Amino acid sequence: MREVVAGLQGSRIREVANEGIGREGVLAFWFGESDEVTPEPIRAAAIASLQAGETFYAHNLGLPELRQAIAGYTERLHPGRGATHWFERIAVTSGGVNGLMLAAQTLVNAGDEVVVLTPAWPNLVAQPQIMGARVRTVSLVPRAGAWTLDLGALRAAITPATRVLIVNAPANPTGFTLTAVEQRAILAHCRATGTWIVADEVYERLYFEADTANGAAPSFLDVAEPEDRLIVAHSFSKSFLMTGWRLGWLVLPRALTEPVGKLIEFNTSCAPVFVQRGAVAAIAHGDSVTPALVAHLRQCRDSLVPLLQALPGVALATPRAGMYAFFQLPGQADCLNVAKRLVREAGLGLAPGSAFGAEASGWLRWCFASRDTARLVEGVARLKGWLATAR
Repeated sequence: MREVVAGLQGSRIREVANEGIGREGVLAFWFGESDEVTPEPIRAAAIASLQAGETFYAHNLGLPELRQAIAGYTERLHPGRGATHWFERIAVTSGGVNGLMLAAQTLVNAGDEVVVLTPAWPNLVAQPQIMGARVRTVSLVPRAGAWTLDLGALRAAITPATRVLIVNAPANPTGFTLTAVEQRAILAHCRATGTWIVADEVYERLYFEADTANGAAPSFLDVAEPEDRLIVAHSFSKSFLMTGWRLGWLVLPRALTEPVGKLIEFNTSCAPVFVQRGAVAAIAHGDSVTPALVAHLRQCRDSLVPLLQALPGVALATPRAGMYAFFQLPGQADCLNVAKRLVREAGLGLAPGSAFGAEASGWLRWCFASRDTARLVEGVARLKGWLATAR
């Protein structure tokens, strides 16, 4: 076994979830997914595909119909170049995580330097490490419960020796969102250093502010040129309630589309056709599915966050995007132990902040994507009761 594989840290979120196996009545908010099932028209399209016998291989880059649908979707969100332009830059992947791994395989050589903005979903750090990269992290700075960017520190960390910058915004777990001004500054600096940007924008549509024309969070696609060293990763998981379907896509410079298609052949060959048919239906019904989801998530956020903020000593800022409340408990630095105790002693399942980087030790992540906001209220009641008696 390669040393880097042997040394990979297991998922601390899974470690906490394992504490809940076999325990009745646990309110689980540890995983990053809604508890709503995929909408019926999407499921029906996949069923129809299977009934039609579409059980064979597809094009490495995805069904042309799906790539065309994604191209039109991208043009609606980021207008001005036309759907044909986007079609030539899209590769369908077997999930957002697969797309991000393909980006790492495309760009990262053993020994390369990669900078990751943290706290971050642990895969974003692990993937370049698997490729043999030297990973450096630059931390967001917590201020009154909000995680903010020190742009100067990030620029100082990115030098001509930096092969890739990986940034997730809107971010898991913090809800941090880049502004268009910050994206332009980062892009200009990376142009000067020759650094690639891999932008994980899977939470782009789960945006609660009204300060953009398209209702989505600011995207590097709005400020970049087609020839820029930029790969943007997307997923059907979050915005279309399709986590278990494992389907995503990459937006690439045109010169990388064919090489990434070859890499897909060596990884998964292609995404399943029936899953892709479901995704075509998801985009076709997206104008009803996604806005309704965002409205409900806003309601969930606005139910949960004030209750958490009212707890003595809790540090938490209202997230601008995503599906997570990321908060700090007073006097509870060992968040992994706290998360396990909450499962055992309060029947409450949260993710430990240390899963997302050492700088987030003492923090907890609460996924508020719940069909029933009463579950959120009950969860806070359990947390409050536990805090009153915890030693």
